[in-house]
Amino acid sequence: QVQLVESGGGLVQPGDSLRLSCTASGLRFSTTAMGWFRQAPGKEREFVAAISWEALNTYYADSAKGRFTISRDNAKNTVYLQMNSLKPEDTAFYHCAAGWPPTAGWASQYEYDYWGQGAQVRVSS
Repeated sequence: QVQLVESGGGLVQPGDSLRLSCTASGLRFSTTAMGWFRQAPGKEREFVAAISWEALNTYYADSAKGRFTISRDNAKNTVYLQMNSLKPEDTAFYHCAAGWPPTAGWASQYEYDYWGQGAQVRVSS
């Protein structure tokens, strides 16, 4: 049984940083691509970042470029999302996802097979 468990969310002020973690079990993590998506209240789920299984390739949404960094530790079956310079519009539930998306499918939620339940991030003054 595949499980993805996120942690590290919380309430922060604009300009602060947070690091989300997602630990996977039940799959061969070292050969699985990982992604982060987010969903704000009343909005559709959107792509944030993704990383290839060997960490050679990373992909970011425009909203995340320059502020967020995705990384992974295959020895710990964990993927991270370092978020800096947080803005109120970053407020959302952040979900990690696992799968094997094609080259053109990194940003598509439909290309990921497994999902975590999410970690809430709130950015407010």
